[in-house]
Amino acid sequence: MRVTIAEVARRARVSKTTVSRVLNNKGEVDAATAIRVREVIAATGYTPSARAVGLARGRAQTVGMLVPGLTWPWMGDVLQGVADVLEAQGYGLLLHTVNRGEESLERFARHVSASAFDGLLLVVPPEALPYVTSLHESGLPVVMIDDRGHHPGFPSVATSNGVGGRDAAAHLLALGRERLAMVTGPADFGCTRDRTAGFQAMAGGVRVVEGDFTRESGQSAVAELLARGRFDGVFAHNDLMAVGVLDGLRAAGLAVPHDVAVIGFDDIAIAAHTQPALTTIRQPSREMGEAAATMLLSHLDGAPLPDRPQVLPTSLVIRESAPAA
Repeated sequence: MRVTIAEVARRARVSKTTVSRVLNNKGEVDAATAIRVREVIAATGYTPSARAVGLARGRAQTVGMLVPGLTWPWMGDVLQGVADVLEAQGYGLLLHTVNRGEESLERFARHVSASAFDGLLLVVPPEALPYVTSLHESGLPVVMIDDRGHHPGFPSVATSNGVGGRDAAAHLLALGRERLAMVTGPADFGCTRDRTAGFQAMAGGVRVVEGDFTRESGQSAVAELLARGRFDGVFAHNDLMAVGVLDGLRAAGLAVPHDVAVIGFDDIAIAAHTQPALTTIRQPSREMGEAAATMLLSHLDGAPLPDRPQVLPTSLVIRESAPAA
């Protein structure tokens, strides 16, 4: 049976607070008492939990993280980046999803009221943003990962969506493609606006079809584009839609990249394994998680939170769907 701090306190004839002070070298316990507590610890083999030590320091040694769900293709990379930083600094991660909407938020609120974590990382579920903003204004440190154009009143880590769109257009133009098309994300997403603006700034007038970031919408976009006439290059706003574009082109009897070159966005795992392998704009998802966690922990150690987003650069990953000229 695991020895508890209460058992150590009972055997040493002191309070649990005194045991915590000895464990954390607070220097507020007389020498004789401290020796007695340490003797009991040694005799019982008591090992304090990280949470117990953290609470004695006035912290839970835990970071909360709120995400829409775990099915987004790049979410695993973000979480791994967060976990790498937290684990290295001795922090735990309390992960919450909002798969059940209001019910999920109510459960999350109970952990907030119990001070179960020291700060919050957020991948924006839009319906939760007003509530999270109020938490930040009441003193809870919050850092958002990928603000998707919401520009909250607290720090965030983002990526260079506009530059990524520009680089996609520049690459297609360098390949000699002249009739370009674009399959966008939903119009109310900030990343959609930024990627569109970057692409159009370089390519000028292009055919545009709005998708919803799913593979199916990429496939249906091809049929709509073909109904408008010929095109020889497509930029899809994420890799799942780009995979759908490959499906649609194949079904229409068009060869990639001979007839149509295709570029996606994100560089999720599937991008390297499509037929042909997908050229894409890499979003540094893991690095975004690392940067957000580092920013939050630095603040918990006394550093001020930045008042501007930290923007990490995208990069062009060239594969067979739009090979180098």
